[in-house]
Amino acid sequence: MRYEELTIEGRNAVLEAFRSGKTIDKLFVLDGCQDGPIRSITREAKKHDTIINYVTRERLDQLSETKKHQGVIAFAAAYEYAQVEDMLKAAEEKNEAPFLILLDNIEDPHNLGAIIRTANLAGAHGVIIPKRRAAGLTATVAKTSAGALNYTPVAKVTNLSQTIRELKERGIWFVCADMDGTTMYQLDLKGPVGLVIGSEGEGVSKLVKETCDFTASIPMAGEIDSLNASVAAGVLAYEIVRQRM
Repeated sequence: MRYEELTIEGRNAVLEAFRSGKTIDKLFVLDGCQDGPIRSITREAKKHDTIINYVTRERLDQLSETKKHQGVIAFAAAYEYAQVEDMLKAAEEKNEAPFLILLDNIEDPHNLGAIIRTANLAGAHGVIIPKRRAAGLTATVAKTSAGALNYTPVAKVTNLSQTIRELKERGIWFVCADMDGTTMYQLDLKGPVGLVIGSEGEGVSKLVKETCDFTASIPMAGEIDSLNASVAAGVLAYEIVRQRM
């Protein structure tokens, strides 16, 4: 189910958005404001496991479109998020080994959209992103995905490392993109696999990397030392496709 990306401002509007079941990607609250309506909003946010960002009035004024935010602004996702279980079920229904793409530190919506597009074309069963330090499913992501967001599910999880550990217990192996890893052509990437991609600046976080089974590097012969995250995801995803064929 799809609904339009929405910036929601004002206490009543934000509270009603939570209570109506809208998927709120980000909530910004005036730091130090603890009156009754704000407490009601933060309770709803915690109930829905929404990340709360406490910011200055200047920051809220920058984010505000109406300049009548009343100390609170919420951003609703353009698309609904799926569950990881939905992806595993889709793989089972197709009689295919699960193929998941997990993203760590991907905050650029253009990169996220491009990776979702690649995931769809490479036959991945879904994309998993963390709640913190990640782009959400904005209209920019939807546009950059070139329609793939209508077909490839995206799940948002609280803890990426914990999700990987839980999926490993279900027989999925995880390979993390890292320029110091084993050359991808030397790894066996067949079978149930999760591909973990980080940003070109920071890469995959240390804890997530340590949770993975392998690290894979892409051979590079140029003078610079990294690929754009969406390009790296494409190269590694299609090495998985090649080995599965």
